[in-house]
Parts: sequence; structure tokens; C-alpha cells
Amino acid sequence: MSCGKDHETDCSEVLDRLAFFVDHELADADTAQIQRHLDECRPCLDMLLFEQRMKLQLARSGAEPCPDSLRQRVRVSIREVHLEFRQQP
Repeated sequence: MSCGKDHETDCSEVLDRLAFFVDHELADADTAQIQRHLDECRPCLDMLLFEQRMKLQLARSGAEPCPDSLRQRVRVSIREVHLEFRQQP
């Protein structure tokens, strides 16, 4: 995915590491690089906000275990959203 603008870091690279960014699992230099990108790229910022909302909703949900079949369907759905977002012009 690319927003059509020239960035230091490509949108697809940012999106690949977005979950790690949200979870504060990146090195400081990588975090700064992604933050610079997000400061200038609205589509990627929107995806960050989506990831943050998703994480918050998951944290609020009960600790009830879910069936493996549901877990797999959710993973597939999330992957499809990521792929659709990447394919946007």
C-alpha cells in the first residue's frame, strides 16, 4: 500500500510494523522512524488509530476463551482488512 506520497519509509513497511509500534516493541530508532511517517501520512495514521481501537476493545473483552475456529476467522478477517488497506491507491 502506498498513499502516493514520497516518504522516507514506505507505507507498506510502516503497516507491517504497526502492531509492534502500538505494543511498544520496537527499538527507539524504529519507533521514531514510524512516528515521522505517521506525522505526514493520514492513511497510515488512520490505520494506527484502528489498531489502537482494536487493541482497546480486545482488552475490554472478557477473559473468556474463544473457540479456535473463531480465532482463525478473526485472524483471516484482520488479514483481509490489512490487504484491502494496502491495495488502496
